[in-house]
Amino acid sequence: MRERLAAVRSHQLFFVGLHYRRRPTPSARRKGGRRGPPRKPPPAPAWRPDPGWRQPPLFEQIPRDFSRLDPVDADLASPWLAWAKYLAHRFAEARGWGRNIRFAVNRGLAVVLTGHVEGDMIRHTEIFAPLRALDLPFGHVVTVLEEMGIFEDDSEPSFERWLTERLEWLAPGIRSEAERWTRVLRDGGPRSLPRREGTVWLYLNRVRPALLEWSSRYDHLREVTRDDVLAHMKSLDGHHRHDQLVALRSLFTWAKRNGLVFRNPTSRIRVGQYEYGVLQPLVPEQVERSVAAVTTPAARLVLALAAVHAARVAHIATLTLDDVDLGNRRLTIAGRARPLDDLTLKLLTDWLDHRRNRWPSTANLHLLINNQTANTTGRASNHWISAPMRGQDATLERLRVDRQLEEALTHGPDPLHLAEVFGLDEKTAMRYADSARALLEQAAEAGRPS
Repeated sequence: MRERLAAVRSHQLFFVGLHYRRRPTPSARRKGGRRGPPRKPPPAPAWRPDPGWRQPPLFEQIPRDFSRLDPVDADLASPWLAWAKYLAHRFAEARGWGRNIRFAVNRGLAVVLTGHVEGDMIRHTEIFAPLRALDLPFGHVVTVLEEMGIFEDDSEPSFERWLTERLEWLAPGIRSEAERWTRVLRDGGPRSLPRREGTVWLYLNRVRPALLEWSSRYDHLREVTRDDVLAHMKSLDGHHRHDQLVALRSLFTWAKRNGLVFRNPTSRIRVGQYEYGVLQPLVPEQVERSVAAVTTPAARLVLALAAVHAARVAHIATLTLDDVDLGNRRLTIAGRARPLDDLTLKLLTDWLDHRRNRWPSTANLHLLINNQTANTTGRASNHWISAPMRGQDATLERLRVDRQLEEALTHGPDPLHLAEVFGLDEKTAMRYADSARALLEQAAEAGRPS
């Protein structure tokens, strides 16, 4: 032994724990792929914890500071967390959540349910920022908390922020009266039905220029006279005059009914029939630029649905897999079955192949989905549907109009034919027929010898 040690002239040094270890022999491959880590078993069924006896709270619940909590300090033995994980597992199986989303949701639930007791409510304003700071899926966590019945949405609605912004710079009296009218439009009243939020936005946006002008010299709507309305209308023309007068008439009719004005200054001012201009077809260069702008399977399919089948953006977003019948080459759009042409059929099958490969486990039944909606059951937004063609001359709406106008030019300006093919109402079909008739007459006059 001494001779062997005397022969050693050098030593190899290692950091503790980092010296070389022979890697274990890789496990044999399974048939059809590599052996992966064993799948974690699903959580055991759990239900709402039995509250038993509890001391009623003496004070209102004090807001908790979730930003101070760390996932590593979570109470993993909490019965509330066990119930939440079981519900999250059920949502994941039903909606096709991936492994990463499942892990992140469980992590977020562990954060917000640490220290939770019966009677506590978890509020939007308390957990939104902490979960976003940890890059955890806020929406999926809220889905589980809502199912548990312990979530309270105390966030400020977007409508309230918009209303505050729109009423800025108005005189105090006019502001309060316009706010009451806007809320009646949205919520309804004793003698009025609630309007859609989009309609409420349009009405307030249309009356705002006139209210800003009158706020410089008046404090209340009752001071506005008929001459003020006529003077404002003289500065407008076309559909701007028509739209603003309709909105102002709604405002002052409501004000007169509620005793805020003595006389309606918009009465006996004729709105008149709005004269639509002749619809013009798109030129080939405009269509070619839009075709070049679509680079994904979803965008190409959306373009075909608008340009070939004259589908609206909202109808495209609500299409489901049940609306597709590839065997019979049929597609149901807005309740109307339409035959599939070769181009649309090719783009549709390309998208379905991409959809199946990209999100194989999704439970969303909508035809068009994206990274956000693939893990839910909701539809894609109109903004996402129309985004690829935004900024082009041939937008989805222009392509839809051009397709219907082309049908009128090709098969003759027949309103009944247009209504049957595209499901148009009477006035819209007549407008397309009138535009097609005018364009055909212009083409005939241009072709006549002088």
